[in-house]
Amino acid sequence: MPVILLRKFIIFIIVITIGYIEISNLQTFLAVAETGSFSLASEQLCLTQPAISKRIAQLENDLDTRLFDRIGRTTCLTESGEALLPRARRILQEIEDSRRTISNLSGRVGGLLKIATSHHIGLHRLPPVLRHFTSCYPEVELDLHFMDSEAACRAVTHGDLEIGIVTLPLDIPADLHTRLIWPDPLDFVISPEHSLATTADISARQLCDYPAILPGIGTYTRELVEQAFKPLGLAIPIRMSTNYLETIKMMVSIGLGWSVLPRSMLSGEISVLSVDGIALQRQLGSVWHKNRTLGNAATAMLELLEQNS
Repeated sequence: MPVILLRKFIIFIIVITIGYIEISNLQTFLAVAETGSFSLASEQLCLTQPAISKRIAQLENDLDTRLFDRIGRTTCLTESGEALLPRARRILQEIEDSRRTISNLSGRVGGLLKIATSHHIGLHRLPPVLRHFTSCYPEVELDLHFMDSEAACRAVTHGDLEIGIVTLPLDIPADLHTRLIWPDPLDFVISPEHSLATTADISARQLCDYPAILPGIGTYTRELVEQAFKPLGLAIPIRMSTNYLETIKMMVSIGLGWSVLPRSMLSGEISVLSVDGIALQRQLGSVWHKNRTLGNAATAMLELLEQNS
């Protein structure tokens, strides 16, 4: 047995045989800590709220310390809870990593594959990939989460998901691998009835005389647009924000403002604007953790995505 595999297996055995801590209790602790709610944790884990409370009480009893302060409907970590949180993540990640490493030895492509994607990619890019994957690997149980790309990257960083299929971040986190799959050109768009729609070329300064509808602050697409305008010393007048590109398209089409949308979403409902000196393109691709062992199913998914690039 290779040294690295042996080390992982030993860690796995040690952790699951710790007599006074149940792994399920650590999983419950992590769910409550990350959602900030016993009720939300119960939904996430498909358990009753009394079962969640019982597990947390047992963990607090085992560790002889209070992990959460419960004041009204507010749940927050105590100092002991804050200290346990990164360690609980690390233990659970080591267990999952060990399971995947040992399972990979069989060469079988099966089991649970937890991935996340954005709504846009899930609607416009991913369906043929998923159709092919499920046809080739019927033994894989896909656990697909739809979320903003930024949240997906955080979930992969925390070890909650194996793969994210997302808009790639402009600044790649140090602990993530990324792979470009689809270059995604973006166009400035406006309602066909808008006064700018008949203008052949406009400047960024002219455009900023009109309200914009953009994705929310902190999203990679919003960051990309703001970086294009920042060197020009221009502040974009934001009328409203939403992270759903289909909603942005609808609001642009009825004349509520201009925006930036993927070229793949263009249609007769909106008109394209040519803005002097600005060309935008997102990078869509896959992300996975540098220090996590990927299961055979995750590796197969990454290979299939690469074939579609």
